[in-house]
Amino acid sequence: MSEPQDDDPIAPAHYDWTLFVRLLRYLRPHKAMVAAAFLLILAMAALDLVGPYLTKVAIDGPIARGDGEGLLTIAGLFLATLLVAYGVRFAQTYLMQMTGQKIMLDMRREIFSHLQKLHVAYFDKNPVGRLMTRVTTDVDAVNELFTSGVVTVFGDLFTLFGIMGVMLALDWRLALVTFSVIPLFFLVTNWFRKGARQSFRETRRWVARINAFLQENLTGMSVVQLFRREARNEAAFATINRNHADANMTAIFYYAVFYPAIELLAALAIGLILLYGGSGVLRGAITLGALVAFIQYSERFWRPISDLSEKFNIVQAAMASSERIFLLLDTAPAVTARPEPTRLAEVSGRVAFEGVWFSYAGDKVSADDDPQWVLRDIAFSAPPGRSVALVGATGAGKTSIISLLTRFYDVQRGRVTLDGVDVRDLDPATMRRALALVLQDVYLFSGTIASNIRLGSDISEERVRAAARAVHAHRFIEALPQGYETEVRERGSTLSVGQKQLLSFARALAHDPRVLILDEATSSVDTETEQLIQDALRTLLRGRTAIVIAHRLSTIQNVDEILVMHKGRIRERGTHAELLAVRGLYWRLYQLQYKDQEMGAGAGLVSASGLPG
Repeated sequence: MSEPQDDDPIAPAHYDWTLFVRLLRYLRPHKAMVAAAFLLILAMAALDLVGPYLTKVAIDGPIARGDGEGLLTIAGLFLATLLVAYGVRFAQTYLMQMTGQKIMLDMRREIFSHLQKLHVAYFDKNPVGRLMTRVTTDVDAVNELFTSGVVTVFGDLFTLFGIMGVMLALDWRLALVTFSVIPLFFLVTNWFRKGARQSFRETRRWVARINAFLQENLTGMSVVQLFRREARNEAAFATINRNHADANMTAIFYYAVFYPAIELLAALAIGLILLYGGSGVLRGAITLGALVAFIQYSERFWRPISDLSEKFNIVQAAMASSERIFLLLDTAPAVTARPEPTRLAEVSGRVAFEGVWFSYAGDKVSADDDPQWVLRDIAFSAPPGRSVALVGATGAGKTSIISLLTRFYDVQRGRVTLDGVDVRDLDPATMRRALALVLQDVYLFSGTIASNIRLGSDISEERVRAAARAVHAHRFIEALPQGYETEVRERGSTLSVGQKQLLSFARALAHDPRVLILDEATSSVDTETEQLIQDALRTLLRGRTAIVIAHRLSTIQNVDEILVMHKGRIRERGTHAELLAVRGLYWRLYQLQYKDQEMGAGAGLVSASGLPG
């Protein structure tokens, strides 16, 4: 297995505030709920100040005087405060959790929508597992920021400043003694911030690699078992898993140091209060009730500070995740519609390639002799209703031509046109409605047989069945337990390769395209089924433009023109009979395939790659 690719680049530290501001915009649609939660947090902060003050009043008043009735009144007030605080905290937590769920809903919808707009080349370079991590784990981390971070931070700050104000009002000297340990807190926090941020990044990075590795190997499990790679894959996974565990251990180290350090500072503050305040009580400078209240306020003073530290951890995790989310959302699609795209009233299906040069390296290639060119000066046309076949060795550039026509990629030189209009001037969604693509590797989605033919389009049941009959798929579909309503398992695992290809054929024909593209569409179909498909094609391709890629030359003998490709160029063109008469590359390929057919059906699969390189 190949080494995982580098993960998304890390944003610079000064980018934090920009990220934070961008995250806050997700609160705007829910500002009423956030405002209500904010008010409840203010009420909670005020209620937190009441308990210690009631303790002071009770010690210095009823307890000092021996007034049992007054003490009962204060105890009743204390209990009422606790009950109100419980209700306020419940309402605030419920509102923020609900808001967080709605924000996750919005964010995941935005990410998924953006992923569907990205160009195909982006998915060639980014593993599916990594992108899944953006939608799942990273969004969860950002959710924690909203439910337990952004708004509740203000509550902790109000509680903190409220306690500081009350302590200063009770005795400013004793308050300053308590605050004397705050600089140490900032030193510890700064050390923790730098280390924790990096550890969060590393953890997220290895989570993405674990997901990518799992997705790749679970999808290809049949190949893994067939080639007995279980032990090697287990070793590779163990390495990735160990690196993830090491990253987590680094984070645990910072936690293990930070929280005890905060507890130590809180204990130091209480010790100073007892030392200084106790002597004040002995001198009569401060009451015993005030000293006890100071100790309680000190404990509550460090609680929001500790909470802020925890919120800081949440913020750090959210920042590390939001970096990756926004880097994904900021990735602009390379294939987009013009601001004012050309609109074709009706597509007739004329396809033309005019001096096309193409490289997957993009604009980095300029010299004509650069080996990175996949296509070189490709020029041909397919009039409406005509068929063109592309043949050649693997790597000759046949599939790249299809990718340019469907505008999965854009050309570097020349142009590809549909009805005389450059495909770059057309809206991709509108243009692709006129195209239908049948690939060798058929992808079926979860759902029913019928839904896999419709693919969400408004196609009637009669039309679905007509398309299936036309490609001779109706017979095997009707034999399934629920017919057209039979559930398709993941990637159509319960169907044969030939059946999946027939469904893909029915899918394309049901959408009634003006241009039908077949990329090795019959390579995995047995001879009998292939003959049935050929019969159907002669009827169904009438009036449609067809671009056909095939290794089996028997499937393209009746097309209007055959293009023989070699190293990114069109070397020969003509009909089947004309190309045989030339006795060139096509003739050699035909001879190899004819001999292979005589030697056995299995050897015929190799003949396409037998074209001289």
